[in-house]
Amino acid sequence: MGKTVTESADYFLDITADVCPLTFVKTKLLIEQMSSGETANIRLNTGEPLENVPRTVKEHGHTVLSLAPEVADGPVYLLRLRKA
Repeated sequence: MGKTVTESADYFLDITADVCPLTFVKTKLLIEQMSSGETANIRLNTGEPLENVPRTVKEHGHTVLSLAPEVADGPVYLLRLRKA
């Protein structure tokens, strides 16, 4: 049984209805609005978004604080990040 993620953040973005590369485009636009040190929770689907968004967040120098299923063993994940 997987853990659930319920921590609050400064920002929230749901990209479960989007496909790559739009998933990271929306994430990047959100990060650009954030101040250094602020956090965001981002809902994303398994597959390409789950593989690409966390990797690209790290490549841009930001911190992935956590990445876990939103509900135990669910198809939607919650990515928690901190802007550098």
